[in-house]
Amino acid sequence: MSLTYFNVMLAFTMSFLGLLMYRSHLMSSLLCLEGLMLSLFVLVTITILITHSTLNSMLPIILLVFAACEAALGLSLLVAVSNTYGLDHVQNLNLLKC
Repeated sequence: MSLTYFNVMLAFTMSFLGLLMYRSHLMSSLLCLEGLMLSLFVLVTITILITHSTLNSMLPIILLVFAACEAALGLSLLVAVSNTYGLDHVQNLNLLKC
């Protein structure tokens, strides 16, 4: 395994562990999700470049589209929760509190 793959997998693992550990605030969860998507994008792009696969060449673009949609939805949810409750705690997203 090359050093590049090791660094990308380490970034993915650290983002995933950050998502599992720091899930009290919505902003930190969104940042960890963006780190996951960025490391997945780099991993898929490097894999496609190394294997010279032309069939999967659209996969990184599709992944970026999903990452942009995820970021837009996450930020809109963050703004809505901040305006409603004044905090960005994930516990405020419980729908049973109504």
